[in-house]
Amino acid sequence: MRTSIVCLLLAALPALAKPTFSFHIASDDAGSWTAILTSVGFVPDAGESNFIVFPAGSDPDAAQWMPRLEQGAHLILEGDSPLARALGFRPGQQRTPVRSLVDVHNPRVPVVWERSLDLPVWQTPEGATVYASERWKGYPLVAGLKRGSGAVLWLAVSPGKEGYERFPYIPQALMDLGVEPPLRSARLWAFFDSSYRTRVDVEWIARRWRKSGIAALHVAAWHYWEPDAARDKYLNELIAACHRNAIQVYAWVELPHVSEKFWQDHPQWREKTAIGQDAHLDWRKLMNLANRDCFRAASDGVDALLKRFDWDGVNLAELYFESLEGAANPARFTPMNDDIRAEFKKTAGFDPLDLFAAGANNPKGLRQFLEYRAGLAHRMQEEWIKELDKTRRARPQLDVVLTHVDDRFDTTMRDKIGADVAALLPTTEAREITFLIEDPATVWDMGPQRYPEIRKRYETIAKKPDRLAIDINIVERYQDVYPTKQQTGVELFQLVHLAAGAFARVALYFEQSIMAPDLALLPAAAASVNRLVQSGDKLVIVSENGVGVKWDGAAQVNGKAWPVAGDGIVWLPRGAMAVEPAKEQPAVRILDYNADLQTASALESGVEISYSSKSRAYFLLNAAPYAVELDGGPWQAEAQKVGERYLLTLPRGQHLVTIQATAKGPELLRSGTE
Repeated sequence: MRTSIVCLLLAALPALAKPTFSFHIASDDAGSWTAILTSVGFVPDAGESNFIVFPAGSDPDAAQWMPRLEQGAHLILEGDSPLARALGFRPGQQRTPVRSLVDVHNPRVPVVWERSLDLPVWQTPEGATVYASERWKGYPLVAGLKRGSGAVLWLAVSPGKEGYERFPYIPQALMDLGVEPPLRSARLWAFFDSSYRTRVDVEWIARRWRKSGIAALHVAAWHYWEPDAARDKYLNELIAACHRNAIQVYAWVELPHVSEKFWQDHPQWREKTAIGQDAHLDWRKLMNLANRDCFRAASDGVDALLKRFDWDGVNLAELYFESLEGAANPARFTPMNDDIRAEFKKTAGFDPLDLFAAGANNPKGLRQFLEYRAGLAHRMQEEWIKELDKTRRARPQLDVVLTHVDDRFDTTMRDKIGADVAALLPTTEAREITFLIEDPATVWDMGPQRYPEIRKRYETIAKKPDRLAIDINIVERYQDVYPTKQQTGVELFQLVHLAAGAFARVALYFEQSIMAPDLALLPAAAASVNRLVQSGDKLVIVSENGVGVKWDGAAQVNGKAWPVAGDGIVWLPRGAMAVEPAKEQPAVRILDYNADLQTASALESGVEISYSSKSRAYFLLNAAPYAVELDGGPWQAEAQKVGERYLLTLPRGQHLVTIQATAKGPELLRSGTE
């Protein structure tokens, strides 16, 4: 069977100079290779790819495959085989136990396997690059070799059942060998805390974020609660730089944490734990928002904050109670302030603090308070959503996101922190608020497949599943996890890819914790397509949320010249799209954008598009816009020159826009920094 597969591949293999969109596994047992390669945008095919995986036991013949390698094929080899030996990858007589390795892509990150393996000490050929080696003796475990116009990635042993147990940086090694992912997304969200980026150049970091596929930045707004000339200047410059790079910026608000100064100035409003201490839990310093004076002061502060900066939206995040241990840990259990205790005692007849007294044993009373607590969290969320409604009347461009921990997958969260998704969803759906689901720390060790499962749990209660989003926490985990404490490489890409396939929007916590070797592949991991078929020069792609396609030269889409392309990427809207080569590029093109593109057409001296956006939409053009029509009428466009590109800002909502632009004509450009 395997021999016939190889012969079929040799007969069908096309010319090898085109971008690699697909891969083929030359074995009946694919192992984890499908999960690895699809996580960075490649798609499996029936055998017509120039990118071939040979798992252990497939025994590729050197005489058959060496010529194809010279002509440009990209091959992955596991362990020993005739082809591996012919290339110079040979097992020695000596064997060694292997459990820990070093990878050149991230040498400071410990990579530790859950179980040790006894492996041969391998010899690698001259000219090969060793990417991963045994930590203590340096024996090669992953290596790459370029041969002719092709390349080989060799592994001493399989990558493991899930694909990330042993070699995190397989995709990075493939990129080093010239195998670049064909698809990309520019729809990721990321959380940002400026305390980690105090000296960074905002223009440089904004370009880096956009190149990494980030569409919106959620900025830790508590650092800017009180006006401060230096801090405000930094944030204004950051927001402007993001906008110039088609990145929206949201105020990330973490009530009941308000700000450091608010905590210091108002000790009388501090939240209390069940042991009577001020609720300074982890980094958050929690305030008693049930106190009406505290609530009004915080509400005025939020309103002023949102009006002081040029935000695109606001993220009301994690407005519930501590802690992940629930009532089992009184030192972290909230709320136990005087206002809450008095309100509960009035209805229940006892002080909830009595539940935590020495020798107390009142399961029925605890259940009563936990139900009250979940209802209180819901009440507070509803109240703050109404407060944001008031601000949006003055700032109608503001989108609203609510970040809320999941209680459908880990059902203990309702009792532990007061989370009640089912109660809150109707409110967010009625107000068109994006519901950003945060999976709790208790499940961070459960693997990427949890995201499709979380989606299934929400389908039973969500009437508008397109308003659901998912938050991936990229942090060191407290559980025993392998091969790295923090998600990186293949594990991270699988998390992002499966999340992007299950939810319309994926957020990452947080941009600073993403390791440098992973940044370039995030857009590929976030790309999700339902179908991709290549036939000659034609590529047919079906996607739910749109996708970027690696493409050289001009393109036409569904038979017409396509004006949305830049930097070697053709950007496609959702639906079925057929991409083919075109004779020439349209004169006016959209190089980048931040919206849900629906249609696009090339005009003689401009473009016509339809789009939808929950906040303002940013479009970067290659030519200066001089006339804009919005929904059939003239629109006073807000535009500015940004280097060699032109930024056009359009309103939120769903719109049909005609843009006339030229490299020589008059420009509707405002003055502004470039």
